[in-house]
Amino acid sequence: GGKPVLLLANKADNEARQEAALEFYEFSLGDPMPISAYHGLGIREVLDRLLEMFPSAPPETEVAQLRLAIVGRPNVGKSSIINAILGQDRVIVSEVAGTTRDAVDTPFVYQDHPMVLIDTAGIRRPGKVERGVEKYSVMRAREAIERCDVAVIVIDASEKLAAQDLHIAGHVADASKGMIVAVNKWDLVEDSEDNRKAFSRRILNRLRFTPWAP
Repeated sequence: GGKPVLLLANKADNEARQEAALEFYEFSLGDPMPISAYHGLGIREVLDRLLEMFPSAPPETEVAQLRLAIVGRPNVGKSSIINAILGQDRVIVSEVAGTTRDAVDTPFVYQDHPMVLIDTAGIRRPGKVERGVEKYSVMRAREAIERCDVAVIVIDASEKLAAQDLHIAGHVADASKGMIVAVNKWDLVEDSEDNRKAFSRRILNRLRFTPWAP
């Protein structure tokens, strides 16, 4: 089949047998290589020949990229965060909940580190998922969690932590992904150290099953 062949004459563990190995030229398979597998003779030469026969590896073009998924309930500001990170409007943003229909992958570089942002449609409560588009959006969000390395869960500072926030955190934990909790719309809350600590305590209390998430 045109494949390269190495002809090895084993058990050539003395000079007489090494000379006898020359008889195998009649196989027309190239130079027979006398070796002794038991004594380890000639093995290094075989490995050197193998390296010569292997095609050179193609240059590595793909660089490992951290995949970051932005997830959360509809209208908590996920797309606004994407746009703030990228510094440009790449995603449809509207006051109407659920305007981002698909997961959108956007490569970017931060401090010389190549990354990919995965934006998703909001995950709605199962009871409110309509047929068609909304159901598709939920599916895409779960797919994004599966495809990411780290999920950023966006929650609304002006609202209490909802059951659906806990469900989303559960999806991330079940998928064994890294997780960061981002509190958006903090401008709607009176910013003070006491408020920050109290808010953090409430979140940590509700997210007891992911104590490792900052």
